[in-house]
Amino acid sequence: MSNKLLAAAGALALAAAALTQVPALARDGGIDAQATVKARQSAFMLSAGTFGAMKGAIDSGAEVKPLTFGARALARWARTLPSMFPAGTGAEAGVPTKAKPMIWSDRATFEARAADYAAAADKLAQLAEAGDKAGFAAQWNEVRQTCSGCHDTFREK
Repeated sequence: MSNKLLAAAGALALAAAALTQVPALARDGGIDAQATVKARQSAFMLSAGTFGAMKGAIDSGAEVKPLTFGARALARWARTLPSMFPAGTGAEAGVPTKAKPMIWSDRATFEARAADYAAAADKLAQLAEAGDKAGFAAQWNEVRQTCSGCHDTFREK
């Protein structure tokens, strides 16, 4: 596996672990909206980098077992995702964000989409662990669709 892929996977895993600590973003009993938005934007970039590196591995025919770590990190991020959108961290907070207000007004759908993403990424990790290149490639597309489905609904273009 390339050093670039290892670096991306490692960075995503560290970000996902750090982002599970949302209470650390609170100040004086309230949420620091700017820090929260920046954290979720950073995690999105790390996630996209890991996801893109996986596609590169698929396209080059690389072994997929080393991608298990990154796939698990994506699943962990997906489970953390809803907690990164607490009330008061949308456009009303005066912080630039592409999050649509319906993240907060249709919370049940948002959380269900994040759960779908987590389940798809969990399966991706299982296929990577098994070294199943064909299954991994097909599941990568499923993960992409669950990710895109959420963005299409809840993120401004």
